Parts: sequence; structure tokens; C-alpha cells
Amino acid sequence: MSLSRITSPYRRIVIKLGTSVLTADTPFLSRPRLIELVRQCARLRASAIELILVSSGAMAAGKEQMGFPELPPNVPAKQMLSAVGQLHLRGLYKQYFDIYNIPVGQMLLTRADLQERRRYLNARLTLASLLDHDILPVINENDTVTAEEIRVGDNDNLSAMVATMAEADLLILLTDQTGLFTADPRQDPTAQLITQVERIDDQLLASAGDSSTGLGTGGMATKLQAAETATRGGATVIIASGSVPDVLPRLASGEQLGTRFSPSMSRPESRKRWLLAGYTATGRVIIDGGAQRALIEQGGSLLPIGVTAVEGDFGRGDTIGVYTTKGREIARGLARYHANDVRRIQGRHSRQIQSILGYEYGDAVIHRNDLILL
Repeated sequence: MSLSRITSPYRRIVIKLGTSVLTADTPFLSRPRLIELVRQCARLRASAIELILVSSGAMAAGKEQMGFPELPPNVPAKQMLSAVGQLHLRGLYKQYFDIYNIPVGQMLLTRADLQERRRYLNARLTLASLLDHDILPVINENDTVTAEEIRVGDNDNLSAMVATMAEADLLILLTDQTGLFTADPRQDPTAQLITQVERIDDQLLASAGDSSTGLGTGGMATKLQAAETATRGGATVIIASGSVPDVLPRLASGEQLGTRFSPSMSRPESRKRWLLAGYTATGRVIIDGGAQRALIEQGGSLLPIGVTAVEGDFGRGDTIGVYTTKGREIARGLARYHANDVRRIQGRHSRQIQSILGYEYGDAVIHRNDLILL
């Protein structure tokens, strides 16, 4: 199916679809709305833009599938609705994206998956593999196994974490509101749309309202929290209405719609802070001159053939130091292998990792995307 292409300054975009957007403010999932959003996503993909969807709507889909039963407002009931609705929602996404021959893959995440280093690294590798194989990731909070209360705005904040993890250029938060206003427009007719935000402060947070429906869990305050997280990660963030015609292509092409939040720091600076903040003196690798030149002069990854020694007992996802044979620290990064595994593959070619360990997490001890030169 032929789709008109757009010119966009963004190469990787995370799109968060709120429940109110998917239901079009009704008790049911709106098939016409969902099909239209899928068409817009297909148009962005045809324009060589990488997309990641973070989708709400599982509980709403579960209620619809079960005939809107009267249930207690406790965690097991919510998890049951999510279990039923998640499967149904995934089926709809697959059915509609199949129209445009776009393969989709589902990722169910919790906050812990993105906060604990080893699980973060696993999630990041899975996401990168999906994108590398031209598969559109559809991500949701794994509500069915969450041990604590399903919190307000999880998918808003989850989308910001995903945008940071994926190093996205843009995070679009689609909601039932036009954007952020100076006051709640449902209660104050004089409220004015705020089109540009350079800094999120207490006054701005006070202007945010709550969720307007009984189906969603996020309000404008949680979207501001998400915007703060994502902009610190180096992404632009836009809050806009999902009912605006062609909202996704228009936003991706740079048109001013809704409320736009500017990045508060560059992505490299954000990533450097994240890596340095997680540093502990639990391990280091010593590298030879060839590996040192590959890191500094060529911007390459640290391959096992360049490692001459391993110190400490670090795990996958831990931040470790990279040292020269003269004892100078030149870099820090996230280890893709446990210390004992690095000892087994040090000095060997990357193609031998599988035969030595029986598995592999890629050809590098530290990938260049997870490494900061000091």
C-alpha cells in the first residue's frame, strides 16, 4: 500500500498512546481510531523513521472483553483485566499493522526492568534487536505480574524511560487534551494553551489536572513527570491530542501542535551522567594498545581480543572501568558479560564467544553505545 512520505528532523520516535485516545472517550476500544493511528504510524515508517509504541488500554480492553463486569477495585482484579485485555489488544495491533506489512513484537516491562542494571541491559538488547530487524516494538507495563499497586501514570513514565533507553529523538504523548494549559481547561474557560516549555518547575506542575476518564490511569501531572525524565535524557517531548487529524505525521515533520518540551541536556551528556552515576569499584578490564586506539581514535566497541586482564567480580550490566596496561583509566561502560565470562574470552576473537561460552550477548565486552571515554 502506497503511503505519502514526510520530511522529518527525527529518526527515532517513541509514541505513547493513552487509554482515552484508544477508546475515543468511550467505554470501548475505538477500532476506527486505532486503525487511523496505525495508518499514521505506517506513514512515518515509510519515511524511514524508527518507531516504538508504548500502549495503554489493556484494562479497558479487558473490561470490554468480559462485558464490563462489576469487580472490586483491588490489584488481582486489575491484573486479571490486564491479562485478558493484553492479548486482545496485541491481536488488534497485529491485525491492523498487517495491512501495511509491518511486523510487530510485544515487550512487557516493569519499572524494575529499566532500573536494575542487568535487566535494563537485557531489555535494551531486545529492543535494539527488534529495531535492527525492522520490527515495530509495542511496549506496555507488565501489569499482570506487578507485585505492587498499579500506579497512576505508569505508562507515561514508562514511555519516558523507554525513550531514554532507546536514545529516541522525540517522545510523543498522545492524550485526550490539546496539550498543557495554564489551568484545567475543563474547569477554567480562560485557560490558555502553553505551546513551548523550556523548564519544568513547581508552578508548571501545579497547573496540571488529573485523568478525565475512569479507564485511564494517567493525568497531566504524570505526563509532566514523563516529560522531565525524557528531556533529561536528551529527547524532545510533545503532549498533543490524539484526535487531531494526521497528528503523528504533522508532529514528526515539525509542525507546532500541542505543548513542546525542549531537551534539558544533550543525549551524550545525559548518558555520561547515567553511566558515571552507576559506577562502583567492583571491577575493571585492562586493555592493550590496539584496543585503546580502537576506542579513542575509531570510536569502536571494546572487543574481547583487546582485553589482557580482568579484575573484580562484576556482573552483566555493571559499570566497569577500562584501564591501559600502565594503569590509566580511559573509559567506563556497561559490561555485556560477567567477569568470569570475560576472563574466558579475553584475548580471543569475537567469533569464538559462542563456542567458548555456549551463548553470546553480542561480539563486544562493552558496546560503543554503552561506553564513555574519560
